[in-house]
Amino acid sequence: MKTKTMLFIAILSLTIGNLAAQQINSAKTHNFNLEESIKYAYEHQTSILNAALDQKIADAKTKETIGIGLPQISGNANFNDFIKLPTSLLPGEFFNQPAGTVVPVQFGVKYNSSLGVTANQLLFSGSYLVGLQASKTFKELSLRAYTRSKIETYVAVSKAYYMVLVGNKQLDLLDANVNQLKKALDQTKALFDNGFAEKLDADRLTVLYNNLITEKQNVLRSLALGTEMLKFQMGMPIEETLNIEGKIEDVKLDRMMINQDSTTYKNRIEYGLSETKLKLNELDLKRYKSEYLPSLSAFGSTSVQYQNNSFRELYKTSFPTTVVGLQLSVPIFSGFQKSNRVKQAQFTVQKSQNDLLNMKNVINIDIKSSITNYTNSITSLSNQQRNLELANEILRVSKIKYEQGVGSSIEVTQAQTSLKEAENNYINALYDALINKIDTEKATGIIK
Repeated sequence: MKTKTMLFIAILSLTIGNLAAQQINSAKTHNFNLEESIKYAYEHQTSILNAALDQKIADAKTKETIGIGLPQISGNANFNDFIKLPTSLLPGEFFNQPAGTVVPVQFGVKYNSSLGVTANQLLFSGSYLVGLQASKTFKELSLRAYTRSKIETYVAVSKAYYMVLVGNKQLDLLDANVNQLKKALDQTKALFDNGFAEKLDADRLTVLYNNLITEKQNVLRSLALGTEMLKFQMGMPIEETLNIEGKIEDVKLDRMMINQDSTTYKNRIEYGLSETKLKLNELDLKRYKSEYLPSLSAFGSTSVQYQNNSFRELYKTSFPTTVVGLQLSVPIFSGFQKSNRVKQAQFTVQKSQNDLLNMKNVINIDIKSSITNYTNSITSLSNQQRNLELANEILRVSKIKYEQGVGSSIEVTQAQTSLKEAENNYINALYDALINKIDTEKATGIIK
């Protein structure tokens, strides 16, 4: 019994292991550059997928509004079984009875049935005409909202992608620094073993080396987290693997020519959205004003009546009825409701106009601010790059002096510390420049 149990557990463990291995192997691996990452996000990011669905909703809403002006046709059928026929009271004089008396009389038959078709056609309605315009504008609004979702996704994916590239660059610098420091540490230990260096010299370098190893481990963890953040921005399942292709050197960082004329703000999708909202509110005002106009519609109906006291004979005899006509509705007085709705719509239009003007000012400030930040970050990056080159040169000279016995280990340690600080400053300046580049492209409407 014990042997069978052990065998069952072994088989179960093997099966679970195989299933887990299959799941791991079935997870997809993606090798993407920035353009491919953005393309993937356009196809999988939830916000864009929902914005595309909003477009379809707006399209269906437009067709629904158009349908109001098309013929409205409905059919009807009914069957009645009068268990007790209704009774009416007629004057007795009709039946040679004394004046002042009434005689109960039942009209109709026990079974009654009808079949009919009714059609209505709207001929004129001011509200309907305005509604058609509003539905098309609403469709335009959904398209602009879709574009805004694409722009926001582009920005989010680009920033997350650049964060990973900067992390990779930082890791490369750390690896070079670690290898360089390891050689210096080994040389110092060898000198110490031979009595040409103090133990303190080796200890100083060991402290720096341990700090670099710790920093490298932190960067590796941050890099893994940054990759997961990029996958999230792309809408990629967390269990799939993403490998980034490309290097930070492939990204052009320069003082690009930015269009800063007086109409640059119109390139921003936010301004277009505000314009469309203003247009919708103006159409809303127009719709309330159109309620003062009369509406005209045509109608027609045809039906067949069946009546008989015998159910079997009910559908043998029919009594057709057909009617057509026009219906004119003229508003006369509504207790000032229409005029107050018009006033509310007018105030709403004024608010939208104010919002549009404010949006223009906000965008112009954003453009100037982003360009200034980007220009400053490019200058800072250039300075930090020179500082990094200078720190490398200082370390190189310090090592040569120390090896030739004309310098101290403290100079080497200080140079190594300065190099690490210069690398951190360079990485921070590089990341700021990349982020400000994206912000400037968004602010000036370059990203579509």
